[in-house]
Amino acid sequence: MQMPSTENPFRPTAGATPPEVIGRSGLLDEFEYGLRLGSGAPGLLSIFTGARGIGKTVMIGEAHDVAREHGWAVVAETATGAFMGRIGEQMRRLLGEIGDHPDSRRRITGVSIAGFSVTSQLTPERQVDWRELGESLLQLLQERGTGLLITVDEIHAADRTELAQLAANVQHFIQDRLPIALIFAGLPAAVSDLLNEGVATFLRRADKIDLHSAAIRDVEQSYAHTFSEAGITIAPELVQKAAAATGGYPFLIQLVGYFLWREAENHGDQLLDEAVQKALAAAARRNERVVIEAALAEISEKDRAFLSAMSADDGPSTAADIGQRTASGSSLVAKYRARLLAAGLIETAGRGKVEFAIPGLREYLRKNPAR
Repeated sequence: MQMPSTENPFRPTAGATPPEVIGRSGLLDEFEYGLRLGSGAPGLLSIFTGARGIGKTVMIGEAHDVAREHGWAVVAETATGAFMGRIGEQMRRLLGEIGDHPDSRRRITGVSIAGFSVTSQLTPERQVDWRELGESLLQLLQERGTGLLITVDEIHAADRTELAQLAANVQHFIQDRLPIALIFAGLPAAVSDLLNEGVATFLRRADKIDLHSAAIRDVEQSYAHTFSEAGITIAPELVQKAAAATGGYPFLIQLVGYFLWREAENHGDQLLDEAVQKALAAAARRNERVVIEAALAEISEKDRAFLSAMSADDGPSTAADIGQRTASGSSLVAKYRARLLAAGLIETAGRGKVEFAIPGLREYLRKNPAR
């Protein structure tokens, strides 16, 4: 039995690099230009926002690659507790490695590079040490004609005090014209909250990049090219059907591609209608388990009732209809609307309307209504 000529390139795992980043052309152009310009360039301060599974972590990975291609050092963190300490530890290691390198033009002296606690927030004294360490690292990188990129993913889970500490220090580095870049990523509501807080007002100048679903036509072209290159035969109408099933949602693009590839491995080099149907069903089930059920497990029964009320509509839902279906007043509807926006389960869809932010959520709730 003939098999595809290469291994399965689809990786439906959080943050894994896909075979092709679809519909994101040009999004990092300002960032790359900023790497060439250096300190203070607008593109060096960016925030990716979008629904769960829309590809925020993948875009951060793309930024890492671009930065490294330009010779910049990279410190990557997720905004779980004590991430400032972990960033400090990575900077400390970088300073030791670069400062001790035989090609360095000078040794770093007069700065303590003792370890940072990674179990609690930085004390005021350690905040000073953190800033001094950052300054020393950035000065050395500047001498070498490069800089430092810090990325922080999932800021919706972050301690606001730590985010404020990071923002204040990065602002200080920028004011001193040191080569620093900062990229955040998080759910839209969390990013909006962050930008509205006085402790991080300078972040309002960041390049805010809202990630959306890819065009179905682009997904179709990507699938056709990927399968053709691997020697897999699939009819154009089946490629179109598979692309449409993804809704242009990056995680589903990977899931559907992954299961199509598995079916191709099981059926030689040909994908017929039955195999495509099987792949689409498998992708939908995995999306339910990995994305939908995980997201629903984090919300209350009242939140779930709000979502179930939305599922009665084939498109966007109005606050009035949701209130009528849940027997709730306007203030209560507004409360749960705000909670679900913050959770990344719904998104605004015009004045007074909301829509599901995750593909398949409507269908899942229709099969599994709130009790």
